[in-house]
Amino acid sequence: MKHLALSHALPLAAATLLLFASSGCGRDDVKVYHVATNDTVVAPPPAAAPMTPPAGMTMPDSGSHPKIKYSLPDGWKEKPASQMRVASFEISADGKTADVSVIPLGAMSGGDAANVNRWRGQVGLAALPEADVTKSAEKVEIAGQAAELYDVAGTSPGSGDPQRILGAILHSDDASWYFKAIGESALVEKNKAAFVAFLKSVQFDKSAAFPTPSAMDLSQLPASHPAIGGGAGGGMPASHPKIEGMAGLGAPVPPVDPAEKPTWTVPAGWQEGPLAQFLIAKFIIKGTGNAAATVNFSRLSGDGGGLLSNINRWHQQLTTASITGEEMLKLPSLDVAGSKATLVDFTGTNPMTKQPARLVGVVLPLADQTWFYKLMGDPEVVAAQKDALLQFVQSAKYPDVH
Repeated sequence: MKHLALSHALPLAAATLLLFASSGCGRDDVKVYHVATNDTVVAPPPAAAPMTPPAGMTMPDSGSHPKIKYSLPDGWKEKPASQMRVASFEISADGKTADVSVIPLGAMSGGDAANVNRWRGQVGLAALPEADVTKSAEKVEIAGQAAELYDVAGTSPGSGDPQRILGAILHSDDASWYFKAIGESALVEKNKAAFVAFLKSVQFDKSAAFPTPSAMDLSQLPASHPAIGGGAGGGMPASHPKIEGMAGLGAPVPPVDPAEKPTWTVPAGWQEGPLAQFLIAKFIIKGTGNAAATVNFSRLSGDGGGLLSNINRWHQQLTTASITGEEMLKLPSLDVAGSKATLVDFTGTNPMTKQPARLVGVVLPLADQTWFYKLMGDPEVVAAQKDALLQFVQSAKYPDVH
């Protein structure tokens, strides 16, 4: 196997917006313009002008997402990465082909069940209840962290030929990583062991991060892709929660009015850090030596995809464990801004540093939005800053909340 380092840029904000617009929060449907797969090939539309981020969504600091290193399996051919992929490969044998992609998105980029059911739809299978999707997951290792692998076999809706998808999902700090192989069923099945070995070989290199993109370019969006934008015909499923800033995506929009953001009292020693996807604020707290922790503050409309799924997403960043709905109901609550917030506190291992880590999080439903506070890092720093986090949460003044 060859050991390779990845050096491609990824405009994550653009990728996220495109992918949210697909049914079931799809993440890599927009790939038919440059890879040889069994997906329907369509001609790309005329080039569109680069666009600035929509109101309510910041351009990500791509430097917070590490590059990856990996061992390339025998027989896999590396191809240029696309606007949404940080790695792309082709597997071919006896005239049959399969495509492998790697895409990182913001950590709050959607539920796993919705993505697995989207994959099932790509091979002509019906959606499964979330509980059945969870049961179908196989445990694998990616970058030393536990992840889930889904093996979905069906037929190509276009040709009727047998088709298979291997999809692995890893939730790490501030990002969700999607590794997917799709192609002729027997070829994908034959390469399953190589795919699992590839996943295990992945390493995150935080010393060399993706450069920050300056604008979003939707010129590679296939003509068959649903329209993106607000209102009817926007391509968003009727059941999908509202996404802040999606309306008016077809043209440049002004930045968020500061008057629409919360105000708060920032504890001493907290230093503002670069923003990543969906973050309203980020702070860095330094401890003794190299010890540190970060505080992320973000929001989603509605219930943000559900309290339990968000809590378990946090759990998966540091542990292999998840909690049940019954266990969730036993978590402590806080009175914040006239509402009940849920407090999460657990320890595990940071997959990037392989060092012990602790996470303290607060999930606050307020009116038609959900606000997320997350303190994570060195256990001693987090322990020393937990009270400061709670005071920070209590100090926040939210717009339109009196």
